[in-house]
Amino acid sequence: MSDFLTTSEYQNIAQNLVLPTSSFINGKSYQALSGETFTSTNPATGDALANITACQSVDVDYAVASAKNAFASGVWSEIHPNERKGILLAFCDLVEKNKHELAVMESLDSGKPICDCESIDIPEFVHTVRWHAELIDKIYDQTAPVGSGAMSMVVREAVGVVGAVLPWNFPLLMLAWKIAPALAAGCSMVVKPAKQTSLTAIRIAELASEAGFPAGVLNVITGGGVAVGESIGRHMDVDMVTFTGSTITGRRFLQYSAESNLKKVVLELGGKNPCVVLDDAEDLDYVAEQVCAAAFWNMGENCSAGSRLIVQEGIKDALLERIKTYSADWRLGDPLNPENNLGPMIDQDHFNKVSEYLALGKEEGYDTVIGGNAIDGRYIEPTIFAGVKNSDRMAQEEIFGPILSVITVASFEEAMAVANDTEYGLAASVFTANSKRAIKAARMIKAGTVTVNCFGEGDISTPFGGYKLSGFGGRDNSIHAHDQYTELKTIWIDLNDHSN
Repeated sequence: MSDFLTTSEYQNIAQNLVLPTSSFINGKSYQALSGETFTSTNPATGDALANITACQSVDVDYAVASAKNAFASGVWSEIHPNERKGILLAFCDLVEKNKHELAVMESLDSGKPICDCESIDIPEFVHTVRWHAELIDKIYDQTAPVGSGAMSMVVREAVGVVGAVLPWNFPLLMLAWKIAPALAAGCSMVVKPAKQTSLTAIRIAELASEAGFPAGVLNVITGGGVAVGESIGRHMDVDMVTFTGSTITGRRFLQYSAESNLKKVVLELGGKNPCVVLDDAEDLDYVAEQVCAAAFWNMGENCSAGSRLIVQEGIKDALLERIKTYSADWRLGDPLNPENNLGPMIDQDHFNKVSEYLALGKEEGYDTVIGGNAIDGRYIEPTIFAGVKNSDRMAQEEIFGPILSVITVASFEEAMAVANDTEYGLAASVFTANSKRAIKAARMIKAGTVTVNCFGEGDISTPFGGYKLSGFGGRDNSIHAHDQYTELKTIWIDLNDHSN
């Protein structure tokens, strides 16, 4: 699936795309009752892409009612597991059939490089949905050892109506992380994509309907955070909310739950992730390549970005020289050119925010190893600041841009202390040739995912989520994600003879 077309071929697809503009509720396109719209823009050019329906709380009521009716009717939740699996697999086939159009739509709407859309986002979307679909008929319920006088069954039941509120940095991939386990478990869903990146979620809902999803099972409702997101969070008929985004907004969803029906809430939030390079790390060229990927992939607009390089002083200079070399591989430019792997910031507000950190780096007098410039009012150069202290704003605040802070430490113990000196705990990386130190570091670092001698997030089989301000209530990916969209029920059967 990762064979690239030419830039001109992608541009031709872009020119001929029919972009969806309506929400998708109860199996059909839906216009907000108010008739209001908002404009989706191309981050790379600032040009308008589409005027998309701007829903309000009354439209959320309709979407939730559609999902609730679909769930109660059993048209999805109660069908044979193999039938639900078959529909999900047919859906994946349709996504693959439309992969180039979806990749271009994703790139236009989010500014993501087409190379990533084609080689990562679309294939991983399909793989995630297929993985959970295949899990449907392979998870067994349980019986408990309760003695001969009774039988106890512990069974899973779909939680009901799930609200999913998505971020703008990985529109398709985060959509898959939410809908795949929830739909596989038998839930019905109301999905709110980010206002900046709504197009592919709408198109995915259309393809799901074409694949055979019953009306009301997968609803996509577009609009603003207060009008739609808060309405989902507070809705009395939403049984669970799964959210990926900022820690500030995540706190709100806990509040909405407390003030409504105590719905289950799963939060995957921010990060200020350490990349620890110890002085016995082998192959510094490979390490430098991984450090660059951790810091710059997806323009640094990634909650698991390795934005703090914590390096022992004995190898700092040698490593930074190699990082300078490998950073040149991160080419910035037109997202529809498959040779580029860095696009623009998502919108003007975010560009302004990240630019402020460039100014801060200069004010603080850090050593600018590479970059340090904003380009054309849309792009941020890959930037590395050395001489940062872990207590500085640069090292404590989530920037969500391609800016790496270099923090020098003297020892393993100091490296561990600095790695954990943050409010966040999502991901971390450790580079060392000493297996005992690697395992010890992985155990000591307070993060949901710790990779050793590489940058990554695991894969679909491993749970993803964080400690501290990086997460709450559950995990994405793996069988653990599947189970969190279910409720456990105990069925107790008395086997004693009461006839006498």
